[in-house]
Amino acid sequence: QVQLVESGGGLVQAGGSLKLSCAASGTILSINSMGWYRQGPGKERELVASISRGGSTNYADSVKGRFTISRDNAKNTVYLQMNSLKPEDTAVYYCNANGVFSYAGHYIVAWGQGTQVTVSS
Repeated sequence: QVQLVESGGGLVQAGGSLKLSCAASGTILSINSMGWYRQGPGKERELVASISRGGSTNYADSVKGRFTISRDNAKNTVYLQMNSLKPEDTAVYYCNANGVFSYAGHYIVAWGQGTQVTVSS
């Protein structure tokens, strides 16, 4: 079993910054990619950013230049630095991790429980 726990969400004014963290714990044999998704009110869940084990990154067009994803492989933790926040960034943010989390050896995608980010205008 693996658990992903997000932290760092909250309420911020437009133009402000927040940094989200997501730590994986439990049975972890390997983690490949890690990422952040978000789901706004009345919207589908969408990819915000992802990062490979080697550090290659991918961003949604809507956050390029404002958000930065990073990870600490030694701590099994992924971060999302969010700058110049806009009201449309308001959403529940979820982290995920693609890896091997049991001795059966299968790759699965694990999800965190989500953290609320609210940006006021």
